[in-house]
Amino acid sequence: MAGASTGHTRIGRVDALYLRRRIGAAPEAVPRLQAWESSGLDGDVQRDALSPRQLLIAGTPAYARLGLAPNALRENLLLDLDSATLRSGQLLAVGPDAVFTLMFACEPCGRLNVYQPRLSASIGAQRGMLARVLRSGTVAPGDPVHLLDATLPAWSDDWRARVEAVLRRVPPGMVVEYRQLALLAGVALTYCRVFPRVARALGCADKAVPLRSSSPLPRWDGAGLFDGLAPDTHQAGTGSGKRAGSLKL
Repeated sequence: MAGASTGHTRIGRVDALYLRRRIGAAPEAVPRLQAWESSGLDGDVQRDALSPRQLLIAGTPAYARLGLAPNALRENLLLDLDSATLRSGQLLAVGPDAVFTLMFACEPCGRLNVYQPRLSASIGAQRGMLARVLRSGTVAPGDPVHLLDATLPAWSDDWRARVEAVLRRVPPGMVVEYRQLALLAGVALTYCRVFPRVARALGCADKAVPLRSSSPLPRWDGAGLFDGLAPDTHQAGTGSGKRAGSLKL
């Protein structure tokens, strides 16, 4: 990170890397990852330009505290730092080029119980942080991890708040289908069954529709939703503690 005009602090290093190449497949340890700006990790099942959960970052302290087998948290990046100290909106520079935007804490799910009984109930906030790729780069074990002083708008850990944020962004004269709403808000498809009630409570019932709705309005796929997470990487840095309207590394 030589020549960085935005302040940064080294907070750790990369210990291990994993890819999950298809749904249902076990995570695969890899010697390096290629991260692509906006779209995610090359070869990973979660690569999607319209997803807030392109990769999962976990920390080694959680493994030590919980006595877990390698990759039990199903992370893509394992860092030698406590992931519970990370916050949404922070920017992590990893290796010589890659930059990741931290989105929100990854909620525990029942799949974790395969690795340890009742792990999903006991893990709390130690699962890790979900992130998007802000700038492309190759990442390898041993690479340094820097926390940038610049930050971006935070996303809520509360799925309801994320659903509301997405619904408020639906352009006038358009609707979003429940399946796409789930993707954009970073929740499982099973949440679709509660979206009608949630949308009504928010006064947004006219903005979300089921897959086979007869509504003639055009469907919004989420285009532009993450534009605020892509500051100009060719302009001067913002300085410590300021929101990132621009970023130069």
